[in-house]
Amino acid sequence: MLRVDLSTGRVESERIPEAWLERYIGGKGIGARYLYEMAHGIPPKSPENVLLFMLGPLTGYTPGEQRYAAITKSPLTGAFLDSYSGGSFPGRLAGSLGTHLGIHVTGAAEEPVVLSIDDGEATIEPAAELWGIDAETTCERFPDAAVACIGPAGEHGVQYATIASDSGDHHAGRGGAGTVMGSKNLKAVVAYGSSPDGFADLRERYGERFAESGAGRWLTASDTLETVDFADEAGVLPTRGWQERSFEGTDGIGIESARETASGREREDDPVPGGFRVEDDAGESVPRGATPIALGAGLGIDDFDAVAALGAVCDRLAMDVITAGNAVAWAVRASDRGLIDRDLSFGDEAVARGLIEEIASRSTPLGDALADGVSRAAERFGGDDLIPTVKGMELSSYDPRGAETMALAYATSDRGGCHRRARPVEIEAITDTGWSPERQAAVVADEQDRRAILWSLIADDFLEEVLRGDAGAEWLAAAGYELSSEQLAETGERIWTLVRLFNLREGFGRDDDELPATLAAGTDGDPEGGLDPAAFQTLLNHYYEYRGWDRCGRPTTALLGRLDIESLPDRETPVADGTDTCGSQETQTHD
Repeated sequence: MLRVDLSTGRVESERIPEAWLERYIGGKGIGARYLYEMAHGIPPKSPENVLLFMLGPLTGYTPGEQRYAAITKSPLTGAFLDSYSGGSFPGRLAGSLGTHLGIHVTGAAEEPVVLSIDDGEATIEPAAELWGIDAETTCERFPDAAVACIGPAGEHGVQYATIASDSGDHHAGRGGAGTVMGSKNLKAVVAYGSSPDGFADLRERYGERFAESGAGRWLTASDTLETVDFADEAGVLPTRGWQERSFEGTDGIGIESARETASGREREDDPVPGGFRVEDDAGESVPRGATPIALGAGLGIDDFDAVAALGAVCDRLAMDVITAGNAVAWAVRASDRGLIDRDLSFGDEAVARGLIEEIASRSTPLGDALADGVSRAAERFGGDDLIPTVKGMELSSYDPRGAETMALAYATSDRGGCHRRARPVEIEAITDTGWSPERQAAVVADEQDRRAILWSLIADDFLEEVLRGDAGAEWLAAAGYELSSEQLAETGERIWTLVRLFNLREGFGRDDDELPATLAAGTDGDPEGGLDPAAFQTLLNHYYEYRGWDRCGRPTTALLGRLDIESLPDRETPVADGTDTCGSQETQTHD
């Protein structure tokens, strides 16, 4: 691990404990283990907060999108945060770090700096001239390197600022890793090395499998932009601030509109060619599936060019499109209810653009409030029933009122309202699964554990279909890790449990694994279609039981013993004590 203290300017290399590598592998797992070493209760924007740029043993080698993980304590939620980004930066970072698996950053520089990585070494360099410019321009200042940087949103402490790469085409998006980076006066991490080359036979064999898999064919045909069409057809598309579950304007923002508009794909010669490139007034951008959902249907905007342009604004400002879209939607609904004194409406791209720019600069009272996220804006103005959040993070792509198991996936996500930890909606929304509550709980927990493994390797989570047979054991064996598929399954459970211990220590508990009040009510098109809070509590009980946690959501000593981490919890970390007395735990979300 490269350790960088921006307060002192010290950079040093240290060996990762062998026991950690055996138990947690890399990526999410090792990052979570380092984050757990941080003292209890550190405010997210404190210099003492840790920001990790993590790779896995497979970064740069596997087919699909190469990824790195940004891991920290989230300023949006106060919980554990792991956010992933693809593009050119992960592979070039792997080539730059040499034998290092990641960068461990603490402290805060007195003036803006960049961290340059090459040949296994890091140097801290002044960068005052970069402060104030957007992500695209920042990346262009380093034509011979790959860059991970913040934009104006991170500089102004927007709690959901991203870390952007490839001129804003790729982002470590949700939860505010860019905010932590900005609080440290770290404008960019710049990787000068070349992507590593190796495992040619495995790459060719698995590359063919991936291209021929269902996920590979879907990504080749449509990439994630088809998500909006799927969600609309399945009746789970959050529309006009979560008031409806389908959007009459989907044809104008869906995959066919994207194909008609796009000038090409990210990687034209790749069997799985990546996202669609589109032109706007300021240049090119690559909108992902979240863009037409959060900034299109979510805001009642039915024109693909307008939606892509809004996404490009967020990309250049380096701001999470999901939370930005939800923040604007909350403001429109709060205006309709008379909670704020602004004339706002759905379907207006100019209104949305103006408010997004206010948020990024914190230049108005409303923009300043929304820069802290929907939950904190609702604390200030009212309207906590307008937009659903979990642990302070706004829900994303799918409305679980059309797939109730997805409500459990959101509620138990380790970083807040995230759809990437488990996606049972992709089955449940189109199939009468007949799942019992016990089965629903198992489906969510098992997928969460599998994702924990993938994000520790680090491999593109769309590779899950190809790697599911052995959970990546063949690849790991080639990299020198002798772990069976059974051992990897247990490793995924261990990593998920470790993150749960971190969140418990930071004040989270059963009250935070909640069904948002918004979802207990129906929608305009289905007034009786709300989820039953009592049934959800029963489902949550089954999930805790399946995981080996008590009724308060605390891991039992028996589970910790089975996972060989019984000595891990410190004195500040609640574990099961046999009482099942939970009480109300205060969540530490403010710095």
